[in-house]
Amino acid sequence: MGKYFGTDGVRGVANADLTPELAYKIGRAGAAVIAHDQPMEKPIVVGRDTRLSGPMLEGAIVAGITSTGRNVVQLGIVPTPAVAAITASIEAAAGVMISASHNPIEDNGIKFFGADGFKLSDAVESEIEALIETHADLPRPTGLDIGIVTQTRGLIDNYFAKLVAAGADLHGWTIVVDGAFGAAYLVGPKIFERLGARVVALNCEDDGSRINVDCGATNLTMLRARVKEEIARSTGPVAGVAFDGDADRALFIDEAGEVLTGDHVMLILAHDLAQRGELPGDTVVGTVMSNMGFEKALERANIRLLRAAVGDRYVLEAMRAGGYRFGGEQSGHVIDLQRGTTGDGPMTAVTLFSIAARKRRTLHDLASDLTVYPQVLVNVRVTDKSIADHPTVRDAIAAAERELANNGRINVRPSGTEPLVRVMVESSDRAQTHAVAETVAETIRRFSAP
Repeated sequence: MGKYFGTDGVRGVANADLTPELAYKIGRAGAAVIAHDQPMEKPIVVGRDTRLSGPMLEGAIVAGITSTGRNVVQLGIVPTPAVAAITASIEAAAGVMISASHNPIEDNGIKFFGADGFKLSDAVESEIEALIETHADLPRPTGLDIGIVTQTRGLIDNYFAKLVAAGADLHGWTIVVDGAFGAAYLVGPKIFERLGARVVALNCEDDGSRINVDCGATNLTMLRARVKEEIARSTGPVAGVAFDGDADRALFIDEAGEVLTGDHVMLILAHDLAQRGELPGDTVVGTVMSNMGFEKALERANIRLLRAAVGDRYVLEAMRAGGYRFGGEQSGHVIDLQRGTTGDGPMTAVTLFSIAARKRRTLHDLASDLTVYPQVLVNVRVTDKSIADHPTVRDAIAAAERELANNGRINVRPSGTEPLVRVMVESSDRAQTHAVAETVAETIRRFSAP
């Protein structure tokens, strides 16, 4: 990762790490890099979530873009996947989303999408960083050549229509929607109303002072309680969906009041795709954190799990490299390349509920083949993260792999952002899971001690 760009764009505390001055520079540098292969008459699309710092950073990045002569189309508050979809559908030069996703309210971020709707490659992000760092003499047109800003809400209809077209008739359903006070506060409830469901809206207000606070995909407590209330009073199917701040991911509560993680959702969607002959290579791309129970359930359906590094961008890279259609993460990022170019919480929810409605089965039943293996994650604080490659540590990991055999797995990796080595172990035996994790963690502690 570079100085500014991390695994998902530029992110930090707004007005401290991510200042308007930096946003302005990112806008200028990004527009200049994109100008290399995109005609100047093509605009850059800009959207944001509800965060209080959003308008401040939006103004700065729009000023940076237009100062190079590039036009801007402002979408206002929209989900991240809408920015990606609209960018591609109107043949814009690029898209920009201002959001820190699931992060706390004080944070914000900037992520770019190319003209094709996909996130930028590491190489292109590095090129943008280089221009920021070198303070290159970028274009400064005047008069009629300065970029024009157009504000529109109409383009969100393109994304909304795409969601409706993917959905089934949900009459008779009750769907509780937790919008996390974020980017899906309006689209989230409306899509299910349009498909015929009775919708109970939670935290579906434009209130950036409460985005992700004890709600949404980062905290399912409120959603779960409300779904259980609706189950008690309803005669039809009841389920809940929670989006994160920018709605690129979603988690669910099923008809039994149980949580469905990204692994559960991907299993249901993968089964459906495979049954229709629409799962290329009979392969799903997950990550090293995808639960082993998910992998075993896929195996029983003759579907292979290909593991990528943690992060939806790495899942997407593996999908595109292998020609695969479908992948995602436990956290609720789900990517279906036939329906979009990035994680899309509303589309995932529409697809999931529509499968259950068409098959006349409950989500709980559809996910029942997944037995979640107990998982332990131990974070070991270290002074040198390369300790993970110490021969003795590698020997301890190898011994753990032999002990777990085909009944479990271990993953040891340095944190990308903190002075930690993360030890993850899972197996069908809870006691064994804890014991193996602690043995390897203790080895790391012993050899990392001063």
